[in-house]
Amino acid sequence: MHRRRRTALLLSAAIAAAAPLLTACGNDAHPGAAAVVGGQRISVSQLEARVDEVRAAQRAAVRGDAQYQQVIARTGTLTRDTLHTMVLDRVLHQAAQDAGVSVTRREIQRMRSGLEQQAGGAKALQAAWLQRYGIPPQRLEENLRLQLEAQKLAEKLGTDTSRPDFWKALSKASAKLDVELNPRYGTWDVEKSSRADARTPWVKDVSAAQAERTA
Repeated sequence: MHRRRRTALLLSAAIAAAAPLLTACGNDAHPGAAAVVGGQRISVSQLEARVDEVRAAQRAAVRGDAQYQQVIARTGTLTRDTLHTMVLDRVLHQAAQDAGVSVTRREIQRMRSGLEQQAGGAKALQAAWLQRYGIPPQRLEENLRLQLEAQKLAEKLGTDTSRPDFWKALSKASAKLDVELNPRYGTWDVEKSSRADARTPWVKDVSAAQAERTA
């Protein structure tokens, strides 16, 4: 169980500390794309839809506008963190495929049942995943698949998700997929398989507030 709990922290540990969104323009080579992974676009509209799912779940989980505004204030990096998760999901899946690792629906259900028992029920688990990792209820099984792929990949490599060998496998997958982010969301660090903020101190930082006003 300890290994399972540790693996469940993969996403939160991997997400880079975020700085505010910048007012940079999109990548002209891929208009409308938030990221391109393995030649496949993650569109800005897809990213926004995923963020909307989280915001809707957060709104439903609290009482009143005041509490919701507090949640928004605590999760101001949600857009970038969500994109990180969407990209990392594809990178990890590629790394797992390259290592001959797969996950069955039965394994996902087994993991979910165990976590529900620990959390005190299905609703409690959904609430915990939303609060801790920004995963809405409808994306829970998708996220558990990601966690299981990470765990099984680490086991296949004879390591765990905190060790260099695991992250080397993800780095190879990142390079293979040629991950490219829209500059407004930062850059993708291939070696760390992690999103990083573009360091452009002369660009006026105004879009974070704008993004949250329209969330």
